[in-house]
Amino acid sequence: MTGATPASVLRFRDRYRTASVTDLVATEEPLEVRIGGRPIAVLMRTPGHDRELAAGFLRTEGVLREPDDLLDVLTCRELSGGGSGNVVDALLAPGVAVDWEGLTRHVFGASSCGVCGKTTIDAVLRACEPVRSPVRFAPSVLAALPERLAAAQPCFEATGGLHGAALATPEGELALVREDVGRHNAVDKLVGRSFLDARLPLDAHALVVSGRVSFELVQKALAAGIPVLAGIGAPSSLAIECAVSGRMTLVGFLRRDRWNVYTGAERIAR
Repeated sequence: MTGATPASVLRFRDRYRTASVTDLVATEEPLEVRIGGRPIAVLMRTPGHDRELAAGFLRTEGVLREPDDLLDVLTCRELSGGGSGNVVDALLAPGVAVDWEGLTRHVFGASSCGVCGKTTIDAVLRACEPVRSPVRFAPSVLAALPERLAAAQPCFEATGGLHGAALATPEGELALVREDVGRHNAVDKLVGRSFLDARLPLDAHALVVSGRVSFELVQKALAAGIPVLAGIGAPSSLAIECAVSGRMTLVGFLRRDRWNVYTGAERIAR
């Protein structure tokens, strides 16, 4: 199974009984992303959909704006020195400017970098337009999303170690689903596929994620023009602040029978 790796484990049952068995664990490997041969990031990800991941990462980090900005994403099978590895190289169209100094995964700052929350959010909004989509989701649709996402995660079912992210329509259909060891990678894969298919902005969809909602996920959703972000877990304070500034609907603790709407309740049809 793609995304799962066999591992030998000593399994304990009934406190003291043991057995040597083969278990499936989530696959995690580094992916080096290059632009025109120049390394710019190493992403710890679950292999698969690497071209989408690279495109989505570059789109949500502000390098790519339009599909024509990207000529191709090449998988580097053979590396200099005779080696091979997990490397992809994005070929940009002539004239696409790259801020090499600012291009990192935490381009808008991390909790330990000394950048205050307001400065961080202002940086996001300079790069991303606030969401203006009037789309609305019925409570019954939101209530069904956790089970539908779980049913569309075969690798999580096998390993228990992968996050899921999906694009949902107002009718409750899952238009696209991706799994990865990192929530941000799963979202980048969704955004990357949509970017490559020239379907951005995703202003008629909700993004549902299997865990907590961090500021970074709100930033990526805003970059894709997604109006509704729903997480099975809790949002962070900075995620809520960013969602308010970006006019996004943010839902947390999503369950079949209850959830919290932190921002943008007008998009929930009552």
